[in-house]
Amino acid sequence: MEEVFIEQVVMYGAAILLCAVVVYFYLRQNKVTSSVTRHKVAIAKAEGLFEPVSLHPYIDLNTCIGSAACISDCPEKDILGLIDGKATVINASNCVGHGACFHACPVEAISLRIGTEARGVDLPHVNENFETNVSGIYIAGELGGMGLIKNSVEQGQQAVEYMVKRKKKAGQDALDIVIIGAGPAGISASLAAKKHGLTSITLEQDSLGGTVYTFPRAKVVMTSPMNLPLFGKVKLTDTSKDELLGIWKKVISENSLRIKENTKVKDILPMQNGAFKVVTAGGDQYISNNVLLAIGRRGSPRKLGIKGEDLPKVAYRLIESERISNKKIIVVGGGDSAVESALLLKDRNEVILSYRKDKFSRLKPKNKHNVERAVADHSLKMMFNSDLVSVDSKSVSMNVDGENKVLENDLVYIFAGGEMPTEFLQKAGIEISKRFGHIVKKHG
Repeated sequence: MEEVFIEQVVMYGAAILLCAVVVYFYLRQNKVTSSVTRHKVAIAKAEGLFEPVSLHPYIDLNTCIGSAACISDCPEKDILGLIDGKATVINASNCVGHGACFHACPVEAISLRIGTEARGVDLPHVNENFETNVSGIYIAGELGGMGLIKNSVEQGQQAVEYMVKRKKKAGQDALDIVIIGAGPAGISASLAAKKHGLTSITLEQDSLGGTVYTFPRAKVVMTSPMNLPLFGKVKLTDTSKDELLGIWKKVISENSLRIKENTKVKDILPMQNGAFKVVTAGGDQYISNNVLLAIGRRGSPRKLGIKGEDLPKVAYRLIESERISNKKIIVVGGGDSAVESALLLKDRNEVILSYRKDKFSRLKPKNKHNVERAVADHSLKMMFNSDLVSVDSKSVSMNVDGENKVLENDLVYIFAGGEMPTEFLQKAGIEISKRFGHIVKKHG
């Protein structure tokens, strides 16, 4: 009996020791992980990347169990981390709204939000079926707060599917739907309308692809598979702009979709019978039972309001960078679009990147690394604390650190963001309000 007792004591002692060792190493690893994450958070705050600028994950710390599933499933780097066994946001400004963390969480502790308690974001009123407060007018994609290509594609399709279920018939000779915008949401909606036998036309103020068309040629615009109506799953990842536009052109051609480019919509006028009169800037009119707004939040580029800004040499997007060479170029802006464009132009041109602040903030890590390297090897000239004052045919006037400078110049690219089409939306009767920490997507 005594030997059995001793064996049991030894066995239990070993088990306790093993548990103690496991707990020790767990706590030690937890401490190390927390320390690393706190350091990353401190850097993010110093670089202005901690506060979110668009769609971002919000973590309920009372529910979070620290599984780290959200971290491992996030396609981006260092958006999320662990502190004291709980998930936390690190570089919130770099979040692009994939929603992978939202789906990965085993205890539904993550919701996707736009705006914070301190910084509100103007959003149109849209219900769970993507319908605005005006019955028959819908919004899908970036304008409603979900800007990722895959999300926009899904929303465009879902909005049309709801219209099909609703079976609205306001006018016998009316189209079933007018789709405004030929970006990801608009193209998906156009295909979904064709799939369900709806009569439709798609109007795009610029070119096919919407905002995607303005991306630099080689820019990666899709990082996960998506389903296109009448096409199926697009399985390509790390897809370039040209590849994605090629797919869209193929499905549009094969399905004979009616898409009119370079057609800006001026007004959406509600009619007494419940239909809408859609009026273009060129004077064309379309009567439709439903309208889907698949436009971006930045309807028009923000201008600087300076002399010479209307000259042909001034542009607000970079389309064919490889065709531009041996030019003296000023790129204005400190965001990712400005930096990416300057980097694309620098090898064949003399490029100056002008930014009104004293340092970059909220740049994607890869862009920040590349622009710093380009400045260091003198392939790109950087002007911080600078403002473009005026433009003429052969030069530009710059204010640099309070000193006026006149520089020879051939081209100017301005990336100062865009202005939400608030007036256009309100004229159609769509309500817009400032949301603070608005939940865009939650479980259940």
